[in-house]
Amino acid sequence: MTEIKPRAGLKEWLGLVVIVLVTLLIAVDISVLGFAITPISESLKPSATQLLWIMDIYSFVLAGALITMGWVGDRFGRRKLLIAGAAVFGVASALAATADSAEMLIGARALLGLGAATLTPTSLALIRNMFQDSAQRKTAIAAWSGTLATGAAIGPIVGGLMLNNFWWGSVFMINTPVMVLVLVLAPILLPERRDPSRGKLDVLGALLSMAGIMPFIYGLKELVVDGYSRNAMIWAVVGAVLLVAFVQRQRTTAYPLIDISLFRYGGFTGSIITNLMVMFSFMGVSILTNQYMQMVLGLTPFRAALWSLAVLPAIGIAVGVVSTLSRKVKPVYLVTSGMLVIAIGFAVLSRLTVESNIAVLLVGVGLMAAGMTASKTLTAEIVVTSAPKEHAGSSTATSETFTEFGSAFGFAVIGSIGSAVYRSDMNAANPAGLGGEALAAVRNTIGGAANVAAQQPSAIGAELITTSREAFTHGLQIAALSGVGAMLVVAAIVALLLRKVPIETGEPVDPYDIDAPATVPAADRMQPTAG
Repeated sequence: MTEIKPRAGLKEWLGLVVIVLVTLLIAVDISVLGFAITPISESLKPSATQLLWIMDIYSFVLAGALITMGWVGDRFGRRKLLIAGAAVFGVASALAATADSAEMLIGARALLGLGAATLTPTSLALIRNMFQDSAQRKTAIAAWSGTLATGAAIGPIVGGLMLNNFWWGSVFMINTPVMVLVLVLAPILLPERRDPSRGKLDVLGALLSMAGIMPFIYGLKELVVDGYSRNAMIWAVVGAVLLVAFVQRQRTTAYPLIDISLFRYGGFTGSIITNLMVMFSFMGVSILTNQYMQMVLGLTPFRAALWSLAVLPAIGIAVGVVSTLSRKVKPVYLVTSGMLVIAIGFAVLSRLTVESNIAVLLVGVGLMAAGMTASKTLTAEIVVTSAPKEHAGSSTATSETFTEFGSAFGFAVIGSIGSAVYRSDMNAANPAGLGGEALAAVRNTIGGAANVAAQQPSAIGAELITTSREAFTHGLQIAALSGVGAMLVVAAIVALLLRKVPIETGEPVDPYDIDAPATVPAADRMQPTAG
């Protein structure tokens, strides 16, 4: 007989609003800084290196601390960790808003990343605790997933609007009142769940995870931003070696931060691969499409950000469709369909030309956003239901860490393909009358070509602009075609891995006997310990 799960009431749905608020701020904070860079530079006078750290330290710390914070939430209480994370995020936002030096802003951004690392895994794990009914849980996770995509899209708009009316610190200050509201409502609306049996914190494992993830992502980003360099490659290799040591540590320690045995099951592994690849695709192509709107179509950054809001209906449709169909259709069909939609979006982007209407780009990006939202909504539920309830925070943190890897890989791979094609085309063009640093700048980036063109006679400048736009668009086309191929291959792999995942829950995982698949979902076999 199938056990009837208790259905969530008003308190749980109001609690979901709190979680969605937290998730929205984290997503917005990733992209809100873009417009503030110029006024920050004018006010704080950071060096080029400091400016890069202001931009990147948030994501580095977020990625590096996720796994450790997922374990802490499982062990000591997810509500406690979310409240602590909200407090840290609010204080860090205030510090960033009032920073009077580049060093202070870098430190505040690092603290923001730490706060976000506590909030990301606990938010989804709490949804797992609050919504026992499968249909309700699917709806709640769809809202959570749609919020991530929406926050990333509206971040630049929020930043632009705030800077049009207030000082640059306002892009951070908006976080503080929301986090104060979370601190008031979370103890009332959110349940507490913890597992004292998790034992002691694996300090060595925590250090290895942070020491591996941060340099690995840093190395990848440096490789795509500046091209190949020995230092960037060393960072990436050192990070990879430390990550291998981390995995080995998790296999042998008595109290691991993550359960490596989960990767033996197709549902969990397929979900992790899906999350990595959808972020690989969406974030990788975003760096090219944003440049296309500004450097090829000639839109200002703020107008480009406004046009990006056109993808929000696609996200909403994806959430609605997935919430409805997931109650009747196996996840394997929906997840692979989502990945195929991303592939179609890539195919549309491969048809862009210098003269294309912006509608072509918006259709392509909208399809990719819809496919990403649909896939991530479904895999999020598989991740949290594949592990015992007590380990939901750790399993979610593992998934989100791979999501960060996907973002870094996307920037590195897709961005590098576009850059390589651009450089090849510009090397063959040989713009007349240019040499030395000017020629190198023209061949390096389309932004460099625009700057050089502005200093040339009108006829030469116009020809240079046309040539660079054609070369950049060609790079975008080739990168998009590469994305089509990658998504088709990975969709086939994911279809194989997810084929046994049932409709109602994640693939059964027996935490006591990993060699014999159980007939009862893992989420029902181990009961949570109330805090």
